[in-house]
Amino acid sequence: MKFRDLLGMSISSLWRRKLRTILTILGVVIGTASIVVMISLGLGLDKAQMAQIEQYGGLTTINVRGNEGGSSGYYMGGGVSVAVEDVGSSDSSEPTRLDDAAIEVLSQIENVESVAPMLQTYVIGRQGIYEGQFNLIGTTVEALENMHLELTEGSSLPTSETELKILYGNTVVSDNFYNSRNNEYYWENGNMPDVDLVNDPLFLIFDSDAYWNSKWGGTDENGNPYKAPKKYVVESCGVMAGGPEDYSSSSYNAYCNVEALKVQLKKIFKGRVIPGQPQTKAGKPYKEIYYNQAEVKVTDMKYMEEVQEIIRGMGYYADSNIEWITQMRESSRSVQAALGGIGAVSLFVAAIGIANTMMMSIYERTKEIGVIKVLGCELPNIRNMFLAEAAFIGLIGGAIGLVLSYIISAVINMVTKGMMYETGVSYIPVWLTLTALLFAMIVGMVSGLFPALRAMRLSPLAAIRNE
Repeated sequence: MKFRDLLGMSISSLWRRKLRTILTILGVVIGTASIVVMISLGLGLDKAQMAQIEQYGGLTTINVRGNEGGSSGYYMGGGVSVAVEDVGSSDSSEPTRLDDAAIEVLSQIENVESVAPMLQTYVIGRQGIYEGQFNLIGTTVEALENMHLELTEGSSLPTSETELKILYGNTVVSDNFYNSRNNEYYWENGNMPDVDLVNDPLFLIFDSDAYWNSKWGGTDENGNPYKAPKKYVVESCGVMAGGPEDYSSSSYNAYCNVEALKVQLKKIFKGRVIPGQPQTKAGKPYKEIYYNQAEVKVTDMKYMEEVQEIIRGMGYYADSNIEWITQMRESSRSVQAALGGIGAVSLFVAAIGIANTMMMSIYERTKEIGVIKVLGCELPNIRNMFLAEAAFIGLIGGAIGLVLSYIISAVINMVTKGMMYETGVSYIPVWLTLTALLFAMIVGMVSGLFPALRAMRLSPLAAIRNE
């Protein structure tokens, strides 16, 4: 029997029993839709969580900090400097700091794609009656480009290494600035501070300790009142896109070129200890400016733990999201297995329906089978005819079930989008679509295998005499 004739007979047989075929296909539709939607929820949650981690720290990023003989880097609060002393639980009292040489060594580690130094300092900004203290981070242009920041029209990245220009986060004003007359913030009264970071000059104060001491009447070690520190007008190169409620890992910071920031700090604190920088036991500043941390980007997530251990072996503090990601993925796989098992129950019920339909078809077509055998039809052709019918039921039901799955997935994402995750909680990749369609066909054929074998074993004479 030719393959075309086999398909024709299978389709014709299914069409003669339309109602039964439709009901059987409906069972496959529900089973396929159930298992695809259930698995898509697990995949969607995993994808949404990974996207969230990427936004707030990165999947292949290791944060490296210096070790001041037991302390985890340099203390930034209030501009207090850490003296070079053994202060804790480190295995070695020798400090390991991040300078340009250390950055170069880190970049030479195998499977490291890039290393971005981070120099942080707290500055005070003033514009009219509004005042705010925020974190200014100096880094490389490459690092800023890798952050994929969305900027407002006319904004640009701070590329100059000699002239200090600042790129502000979109929540710097709403989170940090307040009305100096009533000391109220945006989150207290809902009134956005009238601060224009682009068009109006913003006065920056880099010596925050001196500013607060002069403002509240503090005195130095000699008992002399603090003098108000100098204010600097620093040009802005733009603001990140977004409103006061659009939070991200970079929205509340301000960024500048690290080389320009070093030039500015050396000029302002000439001969004095720069806030946040280590100092000698005599209280003197070092000639070199050390970075507060470095972001090491690894080529692939599978190398994260290996690179992280190498960095720790060099005496630095190194942390990343890899432990959290590993635990999250294990939990996600358990959830996917549980959801897939629930959906598989529906498809198992549909498989029973296919087997029942095929058995009923054999009982109704016993005489037809006998005639086909008497005419010389080979037994494998009879088997293949029933298997083809079962495969058609699985294929049609699977295809319709997939369409229904996409509809249900779209509705779920429409309802849940923005509640917890920006992208929704259901995700159907191409491989799941193809696998579900193939699986539905296989389930149909497996369900029809026993009835097909029974049709092969029927006695031709007994089948012809059957009424």
